[in-house]
Amino acid sequence: MSIIKVIIPAYNEQDSIANVIHDIPSIVDEIIVISNNSTDNTEENAKNAGATVLKESRKGYGFACLKGMDYIANQKVKPAIIVFLDGDYSDYPEQLTEIVAPIINDNIDFVIGARVKRFRETDSMTPQQVFGNWLATFLMSLFFGAKFTDLGPFRAIKYDKLIALNMEDKTYGWTVEMQLKALKQKLTYVEIPMKYRNRIGVSKVSGTVKGSVMAGVKILGWIFKYSFK
Repeated sequence: MSIIKVIIPAYNEQDSIANVIHDIPSIVDEIIVISNNSTDNTEENAKNAGATVLKESRKGYGFACLKGMDYIANQKVKPAIIVFLDGDYSDYPEQLTEIVAPIINDNIDFVIGARVKRFRETDSMTPQQVFGNWLATFLMSLFFGAKFTDLGPFRAIKYDKLIALNMEDKTYGWTVEMQLKALKQKLTYVEIPMKYRNRIGVSKVSGTVKGSVMAGVKILGWIFKYSFK
């Protein structure tokens, strides 16, 4: 059996985090929640639900993911697969078996959970999220011939391939950086259509104008940086 570990960045997700953890299939060896400056009961609720809880005081999605990766790097036995998942319960964690299946069954390197319109709850993605996803994936298609349709945060990747990507983005550009570097390193990849629902609580990125603008700038920055390399 492949060792699978899940990394969940979480900032003030006390109302959703236990739901996320409880719905993760038992094929997972360890669930690692990184509290990114949470001021509520996120850490306590995650611990009580059975997760390993780490703290990252530097604010940023990428900082939290890197903290989780550092923790895994210091473990004796390394996993075969890393799954990234949000802590807001907008994804369906039980679909993790579908996300890892192409890696386990077909030796694919990298799998994105695509939040396709037909499986999305009404208003679960803001207009700026939908547009941002379209623009980013359109540009990746234009410049790199990519077949991505989404920057979905629910994703799985072989651990050794993830390490080789040498991830560095600390904030909003984490997902697009991973996809661009996967293209650059010619990783095999597929998208799996995923269900998506309205999150519990307010989005820290798409829920604010500042967050949306910052994320957009970061994502486009990564794409143009790689286009002219």
